[in-house]
Amino acid sequence: MTRKEASGKTSAKPRKIGVLLVDDHPIVRAGLTKLIQQEADMTVCAEAASGHEALKACAEMTPDIAILDLSIKEGSGLELTKDIKVRYPKLPVLILSMHDESIYCERALRAGAKGYLMKDQAGENIIPAIRKVLAGDIYLSANMAQSILTKVATGDPARGASPVDRLSDRELEIFRLLGQGLGTKDIAGHLHRSVKTVDAHRENIKRKLHLSNATDLLQYAIQWVRSEKA
Repeated sequence: MTRKEASGKTSAKPRKIGVLLVDDHPIVRAGLTKLIQQEADMTVCAEAASGHEALKACAEMTPDIAILDLSIKEGSGLELTKDIKVRYPKLPVLILSMHDESIYCERALRAGAKGYLMKDQAGENIIPAIRKVLAGDIYLSANMAQSILTKVATGDPARGASPVDRLSDRELEIFRLLGQGLGTKDIAGHLHRSVKTVDAHRENIKRKLHLSNATDLLQYAIQWVRSEKA
């Protein structure tokens, strides 16, 4: 007879909320871990820098929530969100990123994320965001929530849109990587796609943005990335 059976009681502690952190910057993960571990009912059960590592952690550690950056090693946070949605439909995803929420938030929600938080707001908002998502709600900043409500109320999906909004998720990722100075071969390697596929996406990007040549595309991408960081 076990101790539990003999006493009729259990001394097991309540299971803590398991958080998976996916970010390719160790310093960022360390800072988030410190914040999360301060909560009595939360623990960082796994960390990952790439999509492959994240999916492996999902299988092995069964986290209760995944917190993802959009920029990760060997892939895209948006594509990883879609993969998690398919493989682990009950695992909520919270996007925590430096990328402008006005450009990426709606894309993240369409990909299956349950919230979007900018990194510069994480210090005081990460724990409330985690708890809100785990409660089954959507977490957005007040400004982003108002923007989405305004679009719905006016019936104007293009309200405040930029030309870049015409791009698909994959095209936007390639456009961003171009603006960061990566060449076609590097982008193909990063996204695990062929050079031919990346070239096809580049042509589609030029067409959608009404750009006449590769030089114009590169200049536009660089300017866009700089403006995003401003």
